[in-house]
Amino acid sequence: MRVYLDHAATTPVDPRVLAAMLPYFTEKAGNASSIHGFGQETRAAVEQARAEVAAVIGARPGEIVFTSGATEADNLAVLGVAYATEARGQHVVTSAIEHHAVLETCHVLKDRGYEVTVVPVDGRGIVDPDDVRRALRPETVLVSVMAANNEIGTLQPVADIGRAARERGILFHTDATQMAGALPIDVGTLPVDLLSVSAHKRYGPKGAGALYVRPGTPLRRIQHGGSHERGRRGGTENVPGIVGLGAALRLAGEEMEAERARLVELREQMIRGALEIPGAHLNGDPERRLPNNVHLSFAGTDSQSLVIGLDFRGVAASSGSACTSGSLEPSHVLTALGLPAELAAGAVRLTLGRGTTDADVGYALEALRDVVTGLQRAA
Repeated sequence: MRVYLDHAATTPVDPRVLAAMLPYFTEKAGNASSIHGFGQETRAAVEQARAEVAAVIGARPGEIVFTSGATEADNLAVLGVAYATEARGQHVVTSAIEHHAVLETCHVLKDRGYEVTVVPVDGRGIVDPDDVRRALRPETVLVSVMAANNEIGTLQPVADIGRAARERGILFHTDATQMAGALPIDVGTLPVDLLSVSAHKRYGPKGAGALYVRPGTPLRRIQHGGSHERGRRGGTENVPGIVGLGAALRLAGEEMEAERARLVELREQMIRGALEIPGAHLNGDPERRLPNNVHLSFAGTDSQSLVIGLDFRGVAASSGSACTSGSLEPSHVLTALGLPAELAAGAVRLTLGRGTTDADVGYALEALRDVVTGLQRAA
């Protein structure tokens, strides 16, 4: 039996999304910037996708900038705002558990002379809005805190953080890669100025994403070329990818409530079963977490052996972010939680998806128990 439980890393493309994309690889292959009929046909598809992405987060279509994925969206948000406002100040605030797409971009700013304040999280992985408020200075130009953590699944109080930034007239960006399409988002009421999304976390294609930009937000382009995306991002539009992003988020939005309830039930079933294994510890907040996320540590094990042992039994899992899966060092997220070294070293992430069944969860729990007890005996 094979069970895929690494949906936080990537998801299979939904057949309905693929069907929407296919014509734009072949008979509808015009450049969306061309004025002839072929180009205008693909331009219409791009604008339909823009409306679909906007609808899922409560935005207007003109506020959506298509990118090559969430990493580029994060880069554009952080660097774009910083470069556009550097005359006002050179200070950015972020959190200790951000994705490397944000943390590494902040390092780029530090090399340029900016100051970056990294606020901590508590033992559940939650940022205290008061810590953000205390970190703000007259020269702060941006706060960037993710909506939901990609490793431990913790949901952040982004509304409170956004209000803290807005009270001081400071722009707020949130990486909503794991949340968009899984939980409700409404930028009409959420005090956020920039928000990143991705297609491949929500059953769309890899290489497609978007950045929501609130009107009036100063943003300097970081990718130069043509005047695409209203001058905010040069480059010929990836029409099949954009169509796939729109279709994926539209479908996710339509099925969100039913899928969320189903996944929460499976998640709780898996957590209950896993915590019966000796030495088990649940990482992240037990309630304020993504519907599909189960992140565990097991004393007397190591992450690499856990992942390999599960894979040998046909269960795909991960030790954390797929972007750093080759590292043997404990995750920066688990380190920020203050986990004891033994637990940080023996962590595994199991993320459920649209195709996950009760039988899959039962099989994965059996495999997990076998792998963990085998490693603990050998320790």
